[in-house]
Amino acid sequence: MITSFIHSFQSELIKKRRTAASWLMLMSALFMPALIIFMRMISFDSTYKEVGLKHFWEMIWFRNWAAMGMFFLPLSIILFASLITNLEFKNNTWKQLHTTPQSLTVIFFSKFAVIMLMLIQLFIVFNIGIYLSAIVPSVLFRAVAFPAQPFPFYPYLKGSFKFFIDCLPIVALQYLLSLMFKNFIVPIAAGFGLLVASLLAMNWKYGYLVPYTYCPMNFKENQGKIDPSIHLHTCALIYFVVFMIAAYILYIRKKEKG
Repeated sequence: MITSFIHSFQSELIKKRRTAASWLMLMSALFMPALIIFMRMISFDSTYKEVGLKHFWEMIWFRNWAAMGMFFLPLSIILFASLITNLEFKNNTWKQLHTTPQSLTVIFFSKFAVIMLMLIQLFIVFNIGIYLSAIVPSVLFRAVAFPAQPFPFYPYLKGSFKFFIDCLPIVALQYLLSLMFKNFIVPIAAGFGLLVASLLAMNWKYGYLVPYTYCPMNFKENQGKIDPSIHLHTCALIYFVVFMIAAYILYIRKKEKG
């Protein structure tokens, strides 16, 4: 089983290379850091003063994650899941894939593993981008000093890990939708609709029940605006497990998989 999974995973990676998936990941990860760099360069006076602030790294983190967590991260996941799964529908190769000597379980999890790999790559590149958004103005302009405070590695890692957990329900549900519908537009439209609904539900008393709200609600939790009895990250993990089980069962029992 393990050997079969490794071979299947390698095959999925080869398929991914023939797509724009890597470019999509890079653009998704670097868009906000690049925008922050541009804004800091045109606002030279503010950039010159803020590098000495005690909360400088916290400010840079918030600027980058504000839009990323609210919108661009969920949107990127919606596109990742649809792109990877639609490869078989697009090339009409589901039936060929199912005739290969590998189980449906291996096929299911190897495709999911590629999506997760892209997500991990996005987080790594994005955090590198956050660091660059802080130091690039100092590299380009001698008048701008380097940040006085040391890079807060652990808080950044902890914050990123929380966002990673909170986006897992989106990964699982989008994977489910992408497996069920041949039309590339359907899972994207459904995901975008759920994303918009989640933004509207953020201030609702029971907004935490909407599985796409956990990334944007991360900020409210950090500001102490979430009831301590509500465990957002636990809810996210529960939704993730439920959606993955549902996706697996529906995929295995689906009569027409091609």
